[in-house]
Amino acid sequence: MKIEVLVVNKKMKISFIINILLSIMTVIALIISISGFKFMYGYEPYPELIGVPIYSYYTVQSNVFMGIVSFVFANREYQILKGKKKEIPLIYYIFKMVATVAVSLTFFVVFAIFGFMSKGGHAPLLRNSYLFFHLIIPIVSILNYVIFEKTNIIKFKHIFYGLLPTFLYEIYYVINIIMNMKNGTISLRQDWYSFAQNGILITILVAPLMLGITFCLSLVIWKLNKKK
Repeated sequence: MKIEVLVVNKKMKISFIINILLSIMTVIALIISISGFKFMYGYEPYPELIGVPIYSYYTVQSNVFMGIVSFVFANREYQILKGKKKEIPLIYYIFKMVATVAVSLTFFVVFAIFGFMSKGGHAPLLRNSYLFFHLIIPIVSILNYVIFEKTNIIKFKHIFYGLLPTFLYEIYYVINIIMNMKNGTISLRQDWYSFAQNGILITILVAPLMLGITFCLSLVIWKLNKKK
């Protein structure tokens, strides 16, 4: 029992450090995005989208969400490690799962879809702030959740919460398309993912596909997170 407690405490300490790093990396990536600072140079993946507010993107929203959740989660872990609290409540794990699924979708879409659509391939999508948003933060978040934050208190019914960010973003995106479409066409600055360039129907068809992918990611992450 004592050895088991030591192992749990060791994993929590590692998780705490990683969660703090995730919060810091999110802030750094945001600063890079907002300031336009570049430490890597090359072909811009979508030059026609320059000027679109960064908060419009699911990528940024999901990563910021993960940064906030990680900070709150780390605070709770710190309280437990200091003996001020005894356990991490279910709601904390649910929020962590939802955030992990959100950045996992970002990672999946970039590498499985947008990387092949980009004129410069995957490389331009991994430069500067993209390096954090598309690669480092998602991978570190997933590994942290399925290795150091294992739990059995999350049940199958809870995985549907993982679909909420995608569902809400889809509503936001479709409403934005409808409000800004003129004579059946819409500017790329209002359709930054190009879903509606061939009509609103494509956007509506993509929505359930993305929800299906999100559900699969949520299911896989839930299973990997479970204690054996």
